[in-house]
Amino acid sequence: MFDLRGKRALITGGTRGLGKATAVMLARNGVSVAMNYRRDDDSARATLNEVSALAPGATVHKADLEDDVQVRAMVREAASAMGGIDIFIANAAATAFKPILETKPHNIARTFNLSVGGFVAAVQEVAKVMPDGGRIVMVSGIDSIRDCPGHGVLGAAKAALESMMRAFAFELGPRQITVNGVNFAYVETDSSRFYFGADFEAKTARIRARSAMRRVATPDEVAAIICMLCMPEASYFTAQTILVDGGIASISPFEP
Repeated sequence: MFDLRGKRALITGGTRGLGKATAVMLARNGVSVAMNYRRDDDSARATLNEVSALAPGATVHKADLEDDVQVRAMVREAASAMGGIDIFIANAAATAFKPILETKPHNIARTFNLSVGGFVAAVQEVAKVMPDGGRIVMVSGIDSIRDCPGHGVLGAAKAALESMMRAFAFELGPRQITVNGVNFAYVETDSSRFYFGADFEAKTARIRARSAMRRVATPDEVAAIICMLCMPEASYFTAQTILVDGGIASISPFEP
């Protein structure tokens, strides 16, 4: 599908959910893959085995993206292992899902330090080892543009990331490095199951009914757009956020 043979990619949050789907898709298309994760060693080992079967030499790198020192060391380690980084995908995020009225200072600090601070530190380090013509993709979420209960802090962080993505696009543009975002509404992952809890089936059915496609996206369908932005042919597409939501954000407010 994508001719990305010989490219080297680093993915944060790359061993579960959408990050894993992206890592597998890149590996299938000839990319050497380094995957960052924070704490789930079992998922990291399982994903590494799966990706290594497609792209021998794949690596995993444990780092808490809230820690600036760990982020920068992780990028340098991945670049050293692969001989450089051509593609950087910022996928990791974390927050406390609660109303803003109940949010504590440490919840806000954690969310922004990991999502925003980690992104900035990673891009700063990636820029040092990325050749001209590289690709950077930031994974956002529909909570940046639509109210989602419990997502107020994360939505604000994602909105900040979309703004920073545009600034990075202009700072790195002279080197022909593109910087874009992919914003999605919903995919069925362990994270979405955790978020919805006992209401998972009912909420999923509601989302399915509001989609123009009358279904929810698979992780692979969102990963495909991420990979598309990494193609050499996508060389003039930058400073944009693509919304992959099956039309959900466009639905009439008068729909039931």
